[in-house]
Amino acid sequence: MRIMVVGGGGREHAIIKKLSESPRVTEIFALPGNGAIASLATCVNIGAKDIEGIVKFAKENNIQFAVVAPDDPLVLGAVDALHKEGIPCFGPESKAAIIEGSKIFSKNMMKEAGIPTAEYETFHNMDDALAYLENCAIPVVIKADGLALGKGVVIAMTRDEAKQAVREMMEDKVFGDSGSNIVIEEFLTGPEVSVLSFTDGNVVVPMVSSMDHKRIGNDDTGLNTGGMGTIAPNPYYTQEIADRCMKEIFLPTMEAMNKLGRTFKGCLYFGLMITEQGPKVIEYNCRFGDPETQVVLPLLKTDLFDIMEAVENGTLKDINVEFKDESACCVVMASEGYPKKYATGYEITYDMDLEAEIYVAGAKAEDGRLYTAGGRVLGVVCTAQNLSLAVEKAYREVEKVHFENAYYRSDIGKKALKVLEEN
Repeated sequence: MRIMVVGGGGREHAIIKKLSESPRVTEIFALPGNGAIASLATCVNIGAKDIEGIVKFAKENNIQFAVVAPDDPLVLGAVDALHKEGIPCFGPESKAAIIEGSKIFSKNMMKEAGIPTAEYETFHNMDDALAYLENCAIPVVIKADGLALGKGVVIAMTRDEAKQAVREMMEDKVFGDSGSNIVIEEFLTGPEVSVLSFTDGNVVVPMVSSMDHKRIGNDDTGLNTGGMGTIAPNPYYTQEIADRCMKEIFLPTMEAMNKLGRTFKGCLYFGLMITEQGPKVIEYNCRFGDPETQVVLPLLKTDLFDIMEAVENGTLKDINVEFKDESACCVVMASEGYPKKYATGYEITYDMDLEAEIYVAGAKAEDGRLYTAGGRVLGVVCTAQNLSLAVEKAYREVEKVHFENAYYRSDIGKKALKVLEEN
């Protein structure tokens, strides 16, 4: 099988690595890929949002199956365009990808279906939003309606912060058109859990749960980022919570989307918060999360390509999806200064005795060497029989990866280990 994977970050590196283990996959192309992905796939300089270029390449190169990984091309209709040319795909069509593409859509869908989520109001003009903020409960969460590179969410601790966030989104257009409409929602408290799931629109197969670490600094301080590390499984996600999520969230989401004529096929990401009232949805993503994918896929025992093909064919119920009874830890190494200003172009080197999976997000290859080319540079991933060993191993292996101005958090997994100790 000749496979094409759209995207070029750490998530795509993890997906391509897993697909390369399938005996049925003979050749992989990455559009655009990156310097490290080039060791597993043929990288093609076509951007993830260049739908026309992606389709043209697939047709001219006899691509037999496509995986569209990032949110932008999914929302823009990459899968629709490939399907139109008869090319099977893993990923939702645009009418289903709207579950991430529009927060207003997803909030209204949940309200209609009775899926537990934060109370909210939607706004299409700034004056109405500012008037609402005069009397609403504080803290409050402000969300841009559209895609904003995972950065379109502000937790405002004061009324002034909330008003500033609204003005920046709706008047200053800091997120472009994505902030023309906004959601203002209730501030929930509780541990967060990420659950990726395979679904063909008929059945939902949750993957191993995970815990992301979004803030740049230790103890969850500082600015929000795309994710500074992850662990799996998440100790807050007990069997009791998992059963409730399946009954109250996962299946009702599928049913609601089907009812709306927006059947979702692909990877549906549930961002959850375990509140005192039970699990509630914070957000949906229409694709694999990053860096959650980097800890979930190394634990997958079943052939990923077989699963993806079954999702596309609507036969997921016939696949026995299995995961290892182990734990995983990913420590993200970033460029000092991220998520603000940072320098790139530094050579990345590994010690000879490195014993970790390295999933590269921002790097370019030149003359057989790898150089930093982004804020989040790479993830160091280790698996072990328990979380304590996985974390210990990941931090040991981080010391074997070198580039100038490298920065990483030193407390990935700390909170999860504390929960395990208490229980």
